[in-house]
Amino acid sequence: MLTHMKRKSKGRNERHGAAWGGVRLLLLALILVANLSFAQHVRAIQDDGDATVSAKLSPDLAEMMRGNAGQAMRVIVQYKNAPSSKQMAKAQFQADDLTDYAVGTATARTMGLGSWGMGMGVAVIDSGINGSHDDLMNTYSQSRVVYHEDFTGTSLYNSKGTLVYDTYGHGTHVAGILAGDGTDSNGQFTGIAYGGSLIDLRVLDAYGNGSDSSVIAAIQRAIALKSTYNIRIINLSLGRPIYGSYTTDPLCQAVEQAWRSGIVVVVAAGNFGRLSVNGSSGYGTVTAPGNDPYVITVGGMKTMSTYGRSDDLIASYSSKGPTTYDHVVKPDVVAPGNLVRSTTDKYSTLYNLYPGNRIRGSRSSYDYFILSGTSMATPVVSGAAAMLLQQDPTLTPDQVKARLMKSAYKTFPAFSVSTDPVTLQTYTSYYDLFTVGAGYMDIAAAVSNSDRAPANVGSALSPTAVYNASTGTVSLVYGNASVPASSVVWGTSVVWGTSVVWGSNVDSSSSVVWGTSVVWGTSTLSGFSVVWGTSTTSATSVVWGTASTLSQAQNVDVNGEQ
Repeated sequence: MLTHMKRKSKGRNERHGAAWGGVRLLLLALILVANLSFAQHVRAIQDDGDATVSAKLSPDLAEMMRGNAGQAMRVIVQYKNAPSSKQMAKAQFQADDLTDYAVGTATARTMGLGSWGMGMGVAVIDSGINGSHDDLMNTYSQSRVVYHEDFTGTSLYNSKGTLVYDTYGHGTHVAGILAGDGTDSNGQFTGIAYGGSLIDLRVLDAYGNGSDSSVIAAIQRAIALKSTYNIRIINLSLGRPIYGSYTTDPLCQAVEQAWRSGIVVVVAAGNFGRLSVNGSSGYGTVTAPGNDPYVITVGGMKTMSTYGRSDDLIASYSSKGPTTYDHVVKPDVVAPGNLVRSTTDKYSTLYNLYPGNRIRGSRSSYDYFILSGTSMATPVVSGAAAMLLQQDPTLTPDQVKARLMKSAYKTFPAFSVSTDPVTLQTYTSYYDLFTVGAGYMDIAAAVSNSDRAPANVGSALSPTAVYNASTGTVSLVYGNASVPASSVVWGTSVVWGTSVVWGSNVDSSSSVVWGTSVVWGTSTLSGFSVVWGTSTTSATSVVWGTASTLSQAQNVDVNGEQ
């Protein structure tokens, strides 16, 4: 039986607030009055207790830093000139994660709508979850990870003889974004729906490898445990190449089975958006099972180190649609996924291979870790779904998907340029519906919205993009062999019109996708076939045929981008 937990009462400050009104300030606030090099030096001091303390700091403050590295403390800052908004944002970013503000979680909580995802069970199918992390415990010091099962057969024990549930470190990070309560950071690194329970279904080994059979078995287990733990959501921050149509792919059939059983399935789009095969510019790179039209597929955004959403940009590595073979319009929505701070397992591969990504919490130990990718954006949407379902448990998966898509923020620039922090290579991204889907996740707007799509399975089926060779245009087509177009909500009324859901990326009168030159008008003939072809030579083997491609996508996890 699922135990309903109360939110911990820790007396901690609210996670976000006005610039200086009641906000915890770390010593890093001092960068407001310093140049960039000094700011970097101060950060180095905080991250490394052995570093030499700058002479620009007062002796008593320097001594505090030597003995209390990473500890939150209040300081009075005096500066010669008033800080700019950019400097303010930089200072606050050093002390806080910006995901909540980007997607409106704090606003939703202030409104008291679906505040914590209380009572919702979320199955995290990943590399496992470190359920003993303080951020994943309830007020009675019991883990909110209520169930563990390993499908890899590779579980390990640490030097203390304790079973390590997450030997890779990816699943624990995902779990923290979804449901961490910020205990080890005094509320600083708090997840989206930290009132929910987690069901840990481990399918990835210590090196992040898995198999279709393991993932399918885990999905089936989540379905079987649905009533036991009130599992309403499955989070799949993973994917693999597409080898055929979703209609015959066993992995896609498994997620559809979960969807039909009443479970919202949220899937990462993939990290292959930089891949340009013969001029394809990263289109057609969404992974499975994110290519399935039933599920919610999530792309990744960057917060740009500011609290304002208006300057946030797409991560160039975020995979783009249309999907290989079926040309399904994906992703469905985008959410923050770049350089995200979240919970970690200190015995995991990632934690030990990349010490530079470790982050101290409110204690002296490194309780958090930085990772990037659409894997990190996916639990943001899963958390949003939990908040919606807490608010209205009668919503079906299609109704949750439709509302999240319709309420998404739809104001973007025409294009943006990103830089890889390691290679310094630049990438240009365009904001069409194959890149950002229906828009940027807006939790406050979603929980404030009362529109209900039809309850039937498939009413929020992602449309298919169909190319018309005679006109050179691509239009949206609704429905599939199982779901008639008349059963799909998109375009059926003013409330669910195509321009309402996808903004200016679609002509509401004809369902023609605009901005088409971005996808095919400037590409070579070979690039065109990669995006719109249906054979393995024009799509799958070209996109997935090299080990360097997979390595590039995996490096995104650790390095992110600027």
